Amino acid sequence: MIHHLRAAGVSLLIDARGTGMPAVLHWGPELGPLTSDQAEALAEASIAAVAPSSIDIPFRLGLVPTWGDGWTGRPGVQISRDPAGRDGPAAADRARTPRWSREPGPDAVTDALGRSIAFDLYDAEAAVGLRVRLELAPEGVLSQRMEIVNAGAGPLTVARAAAVLPLPARAAELLDFSGVWGRERRPIRRPLEHGIHSREGRHGRGGHDAAFLLAAGTPGFGYRRGEVWAVHAAWSGDTELWAEASALGPAVLAAGELPSPGEIVLQPGERYTGPWTIGVYSDSGLDGISDRVHPWVRSWSTIRRPRPVTLNTWEAVYFGQSLERLLPLVEAASRVGVERFVLDDGWFAGRRDDRRALGDWVVDSEVWPQGLHPLIERVTGAGMEFGLWVEPEMVSVDSTLARAHPEWLLGREDALEWRFQRVLDLGDAAVAEHVYSRLSALIEEYPIAYLKWDHNRDLLDGSAHRQTTAVYALIDRLRRRFPRLEIESCASGGARLDLGMLTRVDRVWPSDTNDPLDRQGIHAATSLLIPPEYLGTHLGAERAHLTGRSADLSFRLAAALFGSAGIEWDLSAATAEDLAVITSWVGHYRRLRPLLHSGRVVRADPDDPSEWVHGVVADDGAHAVFAVTMRDAPRAAIAPPVRLPGLVSGRTYRVAPVALAAEPRAVQDAPPPWYVAGEVSMAGAALAAMGLPLPLLAPQQTIVLEAVAIAGTE
Repeated sequence: MIHHLRAAGVSLLIDARGTGMPAVLHWGPELGPLTSDQAEALAEASIAAVAPSSIDIPFRLGLVPTWGDGWTGRPGVQISRDPAGRDGPAAADRARTPRWSREPGPDAVTDALGRSIAFDLYDAEAAVGLRVRLELAPEGVLSQRMEIVNAGAGPLTVARAAAVLPLPARAAELLDFSGVWGRERRPIRRPLEHGIHSREGRHGRGGHDAAFLLAAGTPGFGYRRGEVWAVHAAWSGDTELWAEASALGPAVLAAGELPSPGEIVLQPGERYTGPWTIGVYSDSGLDGISDRVHPWVRSWSTIRRPRPVTLNTWEAVYFGQSLERLLPLVEAASRVGVERFVLDDGWFAGRRDDRRALGDWVVDSEVWPQGLHPLIERVTGAGMEFGLWVEPEMVSVDSTLARAHPEWLLGREDALEWRFQRVLDLGDAAVAEHVYSRLSALIEEYPIAYLKWDHNRDLLDGSAHRQTTAVYALIDRLRRRFPRLEIESCASGGARLDLGMLTRVDRVWPSDTNDPLDRQGIHAATSLLIPPEYLGTHLGAERAHLTGRSADLSFRLAAALFGSAGIEWDLSAATAEDLAVITSWVGHYRRLRPLLHSGRVVRADPDDPSEWVHGVVADDGAHAVFAVTMRDAPRAAIAPPVRLPGLVSGRTYRVAPVALAAEPRAVQDAPPPWYVAGEVSMAGAALAAMGLPLPLLAPQQTIVLEAVAIAGTE
């Protein structure tokens, strides 16, 4: 049978005739409705020639490519048995090169709309079962996962169970990301040539250098142009993403979990269920990826209410906490309109720096003799929610917990410390129960609406599968007990950003830097997959704490607007003038929040590389807000008009600047006349094609523009 899954302009065509491994014939643009005869004809027409010095039958790229089917590239599934084990050497040989078969009969179509299908395969001689499940969401997002069952009498080791998807020859350019702490998700482009481009993450979390996603596209693809195919491993542990172009001709894009050697061993009857791999096709550049993924994420998101303006105390006071120190900050936060006040690291017993006390989740009685009650009463009395920083997966060696239970620390006794801390073995039921109990006690004692859940080191232990599974279970258990609790995922900034964690949290912290210049690129990459309502974006101090670079208030405010907005600055030391500007900015955020957190994210392919243009357009095209940022000096004395993407071509828009603070600095004798007038009306087609001349911005300046469709123009 030929299976054709279709949704939102995407087709997945699978040839499952016979009892062998199904073959993926097409993943990409919509093929239109196909009768069974047309699908059969397509399958027959897709059979390739037999190349010299190759297998003697036409090669077909299987749903799970393996050596046993003639695929000489990296296999999608790798398993092994001990030749001396109970299943014998023959089963061990077959496990190395399995030949998957299916029981005769219909495949397990599990969706009445024909958008979900599961294939059950087995290799009787290897005594292994394999289920491949595929779902094509209404938004056109493809999800795939593997399940492996040990049907033998001895143990079975799983080394790989990744989703492998075909690429057409025209997808000849690759994009992925790397980075370091404070500078995550820097883009890397390269051609796809013969061989493997592989990105392996072995941090026990994604890591600051995580590939994040791997995209292949037509050469020169951009935000608004070209075809793009992309994959993402929705898993918070070790992962591998790769693109491979075989010298025989086929090319693939793949992603999945990356187990450490011997980490996943199935006993007889046990089952391994891998994480979901997400595949997305776009015929309209990288923006088309977001156009699919963002509404798909919103269809299952845990977010149920507007994203509150959040103040985090970290860069305001660091470890210098006390009621006297924080009360002026509470007052200032309330004055500017903050809706959530988060007490960061430093509140628990003995925590005066980052070298001790982690894991001792008891309020410090010396700093807080009455507990956190007096602070929280002032916070909630001022109309704000209260949030608290925790790092439940970690422990300081210099802590009461580590001294009482050294056996609870993950890894060898002499394992390396990282940021003066070790990892708790959450795979141990006693450890998980202790952490759950301590967090539950805090939430029950205090009206904590929000946890900032941090993770400040790599594991360096080879136990990422066990640990990731355990932390998922811990978070899920807490959320079942406290269904109104919100959680932010942080990992020394953006070192654990993935769609597996996103199903469990309400906010993520993309980077520890609040430098508005660095945040431009970090947000551009992160928002390819993660909608802006999840992205914590904070207004920091004039001089960025990580980079030492200074920025005008208007530039910082504009950068912090396009996300889940917050503040990380000692407002108690701010001037009255600055507080008034921030109050106005909070008002703009609240007014624009429904648009920012529900619309389509759009980005321009700039005509000047120093310029960065992005925005959010309402689904109906009636309202939009854009940011135009000059990151560096422009190439020409008169910068080209700025094109605003994503608007409805036939509608006329009234475009006006949004005054977040003082006018952004410009190097000019006079601004464009329309800017002096305060607004201009133009058709969406003209704004996208011709653009709009703007003031000649100095470097590190932003203009925010709001576009509202004029009623009656279609």
